[in-house]
Amino acid sequence: MAVRIRLARYGSKKTPFYRVVAANGEARRDGRFLELLGTYDPAAADNRVTLKQERYDYWVSVGAQPSDTVASLVRKAKRAS
Repeated sequence: MAVRIRLARYGSKKTPFYRVVAANGEARRDGRFLELLGTYDPAAADNRVTLKQERYDYWVSVGAQPSDTVASLVRKAKRAS
């Protein structure tokens, strides 16, 4: 089972809101996930990203692969704090 850290889309039409989740790589985009790691709101003025950094680091340490988008958001969140 390959674990991926990726975005799950929520919100309504044309107003997306995303959850950063650790999920089985074979699960659907908005389907079952293992753990909720944070949120991303692109509609906010500052593209607000909240992330449980210690849980993200744990999942990466046990072999989870972040998607390209999540890796970019994590880099931006680290720079901002």
